[in-house]
Formats: sequence, C-alpha cells, structure tokens
Amino acid sequence: MPRTRADAQHRHPRHQRRGEARLPAVVVTLTAVGLYLLLPEQLLIAPRYVLPALEVALLVPLVAINPRRLTRQTKTFRVLSLALVAVIAVSNLIALGTLIQQLVQAGVKDGPALLTAALQVWLTNIIVFGLAYWELDRGGPVSRTQVAREELPLADFRFSQDENDDAVQEVADGASVTSDWVPTLTDYLYVSVTNSTAFSPTDTMPLSTRAKILMSVQSVAALVTSVLVIARAVSVLH
Repeated sequence: MPRTRADAQHRHPRHQRRGEARLPAVVVTLTAVGLYLLLPEQLLIAPRYVLPALEVALLVPLVAINPRRLTRQTKTFRVLSLALVAVIAVSNLIALGTLIQQLVQAGVKDGPALLTAALQVWLTNIIVFGLAYWELDRGGPVSRTQVAREELPLADFRFSQDENDDAVQEVADGASVTSDWVPTLTDYLYVSVTNSTAFSPTDTMPLSTRAKILMSVQSVAALVTSVLVIARAVSVLH
C-alpha cells in the first residue's frame, strides 16, 4: 500500500529527532578564523588577533548552550550566532576589497603571496555564506529539528529532497515528507560551494529575497576573485 504524508509524519514525530551535531559548525568556524589569521598584513582591518579573538568569544557561549547537539535556542543564542557569522562575513568582504586593490596595484613580486591570500579569502567566502544559509533558513538549525513543520518559518531554500516524495520509491524514501529529512550544515556548504564555482544556483533554489541577495553577493564576490586571480596568475607566470 502506498505511504501517505500522514503515515510518514506519524512514523517520524519531530519531537523525537535529535538536534544537529555541534562539532561540524565549530570546525568550519575555526577554519575560517584560522584562514583570517594567515592573511597577509595588508589585508587585515585590525591587529591580527583582534577579530579572531572576538569570533572565538562569540563562539564559546554558543558551544556552552549546545555543547553536543543543537536542541536549545534562546534570543541570546540567535543574536550571538548571527553576530558571529556577520563578523566573519564583513571582515572577509573587506579583506576581499583590499585584495582586489592589491591585485590591481601590486608589483609582480607580490603576486604569489596575493594569489595565496585570494584562495584563503575564497575559501572563507564559501564557509561564511554556508554558515549564513544554515543560520537563516527556516529559522535556523534548532528550529529545523525541534519545531513541527507546520510551525516553521517560510523556507529560504528549496532542496531537491523537498519535492521528491512523488519520485520512484528509492528516491521518495529520502524525501522531506517521507523521511522527515531536514538540511544540515553540509547541505548548506554544498550550496555555497556550487554558488561560488558556478556563480549561480544549481540544484537548490533560493526562495526568499534575503536568500537571493546573499547568493548574489556571494557569486559576484567569487566571480571577481576568480577573474582577478586568473589575470594576476597570468602576469606572474609571464
């Protein structure tokens, strides 16, 4: 007998779901912090350890609130988590602007160091926008696993799993309606990677205005970085 949506929801009550693991978000956040620490001095907007110290200071209470799994959320938690993403994003975008200026004006002898810095900025761009999508979509990682679907805010992204319930059985079994699937940080990092390499959405579509704006900013930043890096690499090699 075909399974109905009601059957699927009955078998997978959301209040019994475990929250998303905290460790992946900590690892990628600290990776972004480390990439900033390795930037050349001319790309920093403050003394080298000021912003990383601020980011770690914001991260520590977030880990304390949800040390292993993301199951608790307060207004303070949301403010701190969004502030952390904003600090990383703003500092990286400023570093990108400075990098563009350096790539245009710097002598060839500075080329290799700036090309390495461009890779660091590009990787941080992927991380921070992945974190932003993860924090914003459907109310954030806590809401996505702890709140009933009918009570979730409107989705910012439409994943393929959200519309696979009428596909062949082995595909439909992993759909959102059938299996109570929800996106995790890995899914949002994938969206970020594809947007930074294809400069446009691929299999995951932005739905909200803020998602479209964020993806536009990310793709333009990635495109500019790629074009300038290629141009600079050619000049260095010659």
